[in-house]
Amino acid sequence: MRILGLDFGSRTVGVAVSDPMGWTAQGLETITRPEENKLRRTLARIGELAEEYGAEKIVLGYPKNMNNTEGERVQKTLEFKEMLERRTALPVVLWDERLTTVAAERVLMETGVRRENRKAVVDTVAAVLILQGYLDALANGTAGRAEE
Repeated sequence: MRILGLDFGSRTVGVAVSDPMGWTAQGLETITRPEENKLRRTLARIGELAEEYGAEKIVLGYPKNMNNTEGERVQKTLEFKEMLERRTALPVVLWDERLTTVAAERVLMETGVRRENRKAVVDTVAAVLILQGYLDALANGTAGRAEE
Protein backbone atom coordinates (compact mmCIF):
# COMPACT_ATOMS: atom_id res chain seq x y z
CA MET A 1 0.00 0.00 0.00
CA ARG A 2 1.43 3.33 -1.04
CA ILE A 3 0.89 6.47 1.02
CA LEU A 4 1.45 10.12 0.09
CA GLY A 5 2.98 12.46 2.66
CA LEU A 6 2.35 16.21 2.48
CA ASP A 7 3.96 19.23 4.13
CA PHE A 8 1.34 21.97 3.60
CA GLY A 9 2.67 25.51 3.70
CA SER A 10 1.30 28.93 2.88
CA ARG A 11 2.73 28.90 -0.68
CA THR A 12 4.11 25.39 -1.12
CA VAL A 13 3.27 21.74 -0.54
CA GLY A 14 6.10 19.26 -0.20
CA VAL A 15 5.15 15.80 -1.46
CA ALA A 16 6.60 12.40 -0.60
CA VAL A 17 5.48 8.84 -1.34
CA SER A 18 6.10 5.55 0.40
CA ASP A 19 7.54 2.51 -1.30
CA PRO A 20 4.96 -0.21 -2.15
CA MET A 21 5.72 -2.07 1.08
CA GLY A 22 5.16 1.04 3.22
CA TRP A 23 8.62 0.98 4.78
CA THR A 24 10.38 4.06 3.40
CA ALA A 25 9.45 7.53 2.21
CA GLN A 26 10.93 9.19 -0.87
CA GLY A 27 10.57 12.82 -1.89
CA LEU A 28 8.64 13.58 -5.07
CA GLU A 29 8.33 17.33 -5.54
CA THR A 30 7.37 20.68 -4.11
CA ILE A 31 4.18 22.16 -5.51
CA THR A 32 4.19 25.95 -5.50
CA ARG A 33 1.34 28.41 -5.91
CA PRO A 34 1.33 32.19 -6.42
CA GLU A 35 -1.15 32.94 -3.62
CA GLU A 36 -1.96 31.13 -0.39
CA ASN A 37 -5.65 30.60 -1.14
CA LYS A 38 -5.22 29.49 -4.77
CA LEU A 39 -5.46 25.75 -4.19
CA ARG A 40 -7.22 24.37 -7.27
CA ARG A 41 -4.04 23.46 -9.19
CA THR A 42 -2.37 22.22 -6.02
CA LEU A 43 -5.25 19.86 -5.29
CA ALA A 44 -5.33 18.73 -8.92
CA ARG A 45 -1.60 17.92 -8.85
CA ILE A 46 -1.92 15.97 -5.60
CA GLY A 47 -4.81 14.04 -7.16
CA GLU A 48 -2.64 13.23 -10.18
CA LEU A 49 0.22 12.03 -7.97
CA ALA A 50 -2.12 9.92 -5.82
CA GLU A 51 -3.47 8.25 -8.95
CA GLU A 52 -0.05 7.84 -10.59
CA TYR A 53 1.42 6.13 -7.52
CA GLY A 54 -1.74 4.25 -6.54
CA ALA A 55 -1.87 5.91 -3.12
CA GLU A 56 -4.45 4.54 -0.72
CA LYS A 57 -3.99 7.15 1.99
CA ILE A 58 -2.55 10.64 2.52
CA VAL A 59 -0.60 11.73 5.59
CA LEU A 60 -0.82 15.49 6.11
CA GLY A 61 1.50 17.34 8.44
CA TYR A 62 -0.40 18.81 11.40
CA PRO A 63 1.25 22.06 12.52
CA LYS A 64 0.72 22.16 16.28
CA ASN A 65 2.66 24.71 18.30
CA MET A 66 5.54 23.49 20.44
CA ASN A 67 3.37 23.81 23.58
CA ASN A 68 0.78 21.49 21.94
CA THR A 69 -1.70 24.30 21.25
CA GLU A 70 -3.29 24.88 17.87
CA GLY A 71 -2.51 28.12 16.05
CA GLU A 72 -3.76 29.81 12.88
CA ARG A 73 -2.08 27.29 10.55
CA VAL A 74 -4.07 24.43 12.08
CA GLN A 75 -7.39 25.81 10.81
CA LYS A 76 -5.99 26.21 7.28
CA THR A 77 -4.62 22.67 7.45
CA LEU A 78 -7.98 21.26 8.55
CA GLU A 79 -9.70 23.07 5.66
CA PHE A 80 -7.06 21.70 3.26
CA LYS A 81 -7.63 18.19 4.69
CA GLU A 82 -11.34 18.42 3.88
CA MET A 83 -10.58 19.62 0.34
CA LEU A 84 -8.12 16.74 -0.16
CA GLU A 85 -10.65 14.17 1.02
CA ARG A 86 -13.30 15.54 -1.35
CA ARG A 87 -10.88 15.81 -4.29
CA THR A 88 -9.13 12.44 -3.93
CA ALA A 89 -11.73 10.34 -2.05
CA LEU A 90 -8.79 9.06 0.03
CA PRO A 91 -8.55 9.03 3.81
CA VAL A 92 -6.32 11.85 5.10
CA VAL A 93 -4.47 11.27 8.37
CA LEU A 94 -3.13 14.24 10.32
CA TRP A 95 0.40 13.72 11.65
CA ASP A 96 2.30 15.93 14.08
CA GLU A 97 4.87 17.84 12.07
CA ARG A 98 6.58 19.82 14.83
CA LEU A 99 10.22 20.52 14.00
CA THR A 100 10.15 18.71 10.64
CA THR A 101 11.16 21.84 8.71
CA VAL A 102 13.99 22.44 11.20
CA ALA A 103 15.09 18.81 10.82
CA ALA A 104 14.85 19.09 7.02
CA GLU A 105 17.06 22.19 7.05
CA ARG A 106 19.57 20.35 9.22
CA VAL A 107 19.61 17.33 6.89
CA LEU A 108 20.21 19.58 3.89
CA MET A 109 22.98 21.50 5.66
CA GLU A 110 24.68 18.28 6.78
CA THR A 111 24.57 16.86 3.25
CA GLY A 112 26.20 19.99 1.85
CA VAL A 113 23.26 21.51 -0.01
CA ARG A 114 24.05 25.18 -0.57
CA ARG A 115 21.83 27.71 1.20
CA GLU A 116 20.43 29.12 -2.05
CA ASN A 117 19.41 25.61 -3.17
CA ARG A 118 17.80 24.52 0.12
CA LYS A 119 14.61 26.54 -0.28
CA ALA A 120 13.65 24.58 -3.40
CA VAL A 121 13.75 21.21 -1.63
CA VAL A 122 13.18 21.83 2.09
CA ASP A 123 9.41 21.25 1.84
CA THR A 124 9.90 17.97 0.01
CA VAL A 125 12.38 16.81 2.65
CA ALA A 126 9.92 17.87 5.38
CA ALA A 127 7.22 15.78 3.64
CA VAL A 128 9.61 12.80 3.66
CA LEU A 129 10.19 13.26 7.40
CA ILE A 130 6.44 13.52 8.10
CA LEU A 131 5.68 10.40 6.08
CA GLN A 132 8.64 8.44 7.47
CA GLY A 133 7.53 9.25 11.03
CA TYR A 134 4.08 7.89 10.23
CA LEU A 135 5.48 4.76 8.54
CA ASP A 136 7.77 4.10 11.51
CA ALA A 137 4.83 4.49 13.90
CA LEU A 138 2.80 2.05 11.79
CA ALA A 139 5.63 -0.47 11.92
CA ASN A 140 5.91 -0.05 15.71
CA GLY A 141 2.15 -0.24 16.24
CA THR A 142 1.99 3.29 17.66
CA ALA A 143 0.41 5.16 14.73
CA GLY A 144 -3.10 5.10 16.20
CA ARG A 145 -2.01 7.09 19.23
CA ALA A 146 -0.57 9.95 17.22
CA GLU A 147 -3.25 10.26 14.53
CA GLU A 148 -5.75 13.07 14.79
